[in-house]
Amino acid sequence: MASSPLHFSTPLRSPFSSLSLRSLPRIRFQASVFSQPVTHKTLTFSTGFRGVSGSGRFCWRTKASMSGTATEKGKGKVEVFDTEDDLSVSLAKYTADLADKFSKEKGTFTVVLSGGSLIKSLRKLLEPPYIDSVDWSTWQVFWVDERVVPKDHDDSNYKLAFDGFLSKVPILPGNVYSINDALPAEGAADEYETCLKHLVKSGVISVSAATGFPKFDIMLLGMGPDGHVASLFPGHPLVKENEKWVTFIKDSPKPPPERITFTFPVINSSAHIALVVCGAGKAGPVHAALGNSQNSNPLPVQMVSPEGELVWFLDKDAASKL
Repeated sequence: MASSPLHFSTPLRSPFSSLSLRSLPRIRFQASVFSQPVTHKTLTFSTGFRGVSGSGRFCWRTKASMSGTATEKGKGKVEVFDTEDDLSVSLAKYTADLADKFSKEKGTFTVVLSGGSLIKSLRKLLEPPYIDSVDWSTWQVFWVDERVVPKDHDDSNYKLAFDGFLSKVPILPGNVYSINDALPAEGAADEYETCLKHLVKSGVISVSAATGFPKFDIMLLGMGPDGHVASLFPGHPLVKENEKWVTFIKDSPKPPPERITFTFPVINSSAHIALVVCGAGKAGPVHAALGNSQNSNPLPVQMVSPEGELVWFLDKDAASKL
């Protein structure tokens, strides 16, 4: 399938201000063709834990698998792939199918990104058929956490997503919501939460009838080798935060120390969560989350339990202890 070059430029702007920031460079992208079959076997696992739940000013817009399905609370669908490339093929289809569903139902598709290797695993969306068939104009993009650094800093989750994904798809610049990187952590978190509340009030983001927290259509989450998700780390008091939508951390055990993060009530109000985990170094937390052992001090990843659907996308190395 032939495709035309795409051009994308992203001037950042605020929905609450006419302040103009510098535009990021225009990037030329030529989509490529791929075709790869995926075959399946089935297994079922239980996470065995139910996550925490609870009751600003602006943000910058800017091959072989083993899969199983469970419908009970605390359980999720688990897909295990021979290679990360096979995982990426399946993740692209999963995301594109949800984008089509929500875009047709309500005219928007609210997507929450994380950092790390997750962005690389979205690369198949940049290829046919998805680069041409997805209605990118409906996408509204957010971050589950962000490092409090300038947007052009190598530690920035925004920069990671822009370089590897956002600059290569025609998502409207005004539908990309990044933090105000000119503020300290506490101020950035407050403004991002206020931005979300504004978007809930205007109908861009849905609300969970069960919790009253914002209900995003999909969260695409990674996991650290210590079992952390977002910037919610094992043993840190923030894992128990159940009132705020967005909070901040100044003593992250993983640098950089200052970050903002969604809280578990927001994460677990999602309609869909894809937990994408690759590598043998993460096999331990995967086993803790999906094995049968009970833990009185659960890892943050064990607290991911959305009111909607949870799907684990694992390569065989990450699943090696299951």
